[in-house]
Amino acid sequence: MSIKPLLLPFTLAALLALNGCANTPVVDSSPTSQALTKLPRKNVEGRVAVGIYEVTSNLPELPPRGATEQFKTALVKSGQFRVVERAKLDRGVVREKQLNAAGQTTGNTAQTQLRGAEYLFQAEITELNGGASGSSNGINIGGFQLGGASNQDELGLDVSIVDANTGDVLDAINVRKTLSGLAVSVGGVGALFNTVMAQSGKSTSPYTPEVQHQSTRKDSFDAALRQAIEEAVRQLALRFDVQVAQAQ
Repeated sequence: MSIKPLLLPFTLAALLALNGCANTPVVDSSPTSQALTKLPRKNVEGRVAVGIYEVTSNLPELPPRGATEQFKTALVKSGQFRVVERAKLDRGVVREKQLNAAGQTTGNTAQTQLRGAEYLFQAEITELNGGASGSSNGINIGGFQLGGASNQDELGLDVSIVDANTGDVLDAINVRKTLSGLAVSVGGVGALFNTVMAQSGKSTSPYTPEVQHQSTRKDSFDAALRQAIEEAVRQLALRFDVQVAQAQ
């Protein structure tokens, strides 16, 4: 009896297991994320209270989407700030206080004041330089064609530190992030085969199959924006205490 039919279920199970492993979510470990987590973490009581209301964009083609949450995540991840919620108060904290005020929950949440932010961060996507640089090349040998192209775009982010008491802008930084793209195309494999056969004095079939392949890869805008935000927060953390001390 052949063992091949018996091996088939095990092979399918192995492939499914490998596929599951390949799709397992992982914690972000980009260079900018690692740089944030390497900052010396402050004790919670020693952290200054900060907040961000919204990351905006002055570029219609680049909506900020989840950028505000990305900024808040980066602030928390840095371990340098006491981050207070501002963007989604109505979706959570305020509703909970209303329930408590109506006597529907235990505790004294309704009577507890929200922590005030001492400083606010204002961030805006301000630049998009599409096709900042690029190149393309190709080769054709006996009908076989191989081509490739690469391009780079740049996005820019401006962030300022605002004193919540006075409205003074204490400091500002800008960060740029490069997005890379690559395209590769292959074609004319059948034509090259026919050319080689013809040069060898052999006849070829008009039904020689042709092969065409094209692949592209481009950095995600959302991922690039997150990395720009993380680098901006790292720079702010390094400069924040100095700027605040000078303002006082």
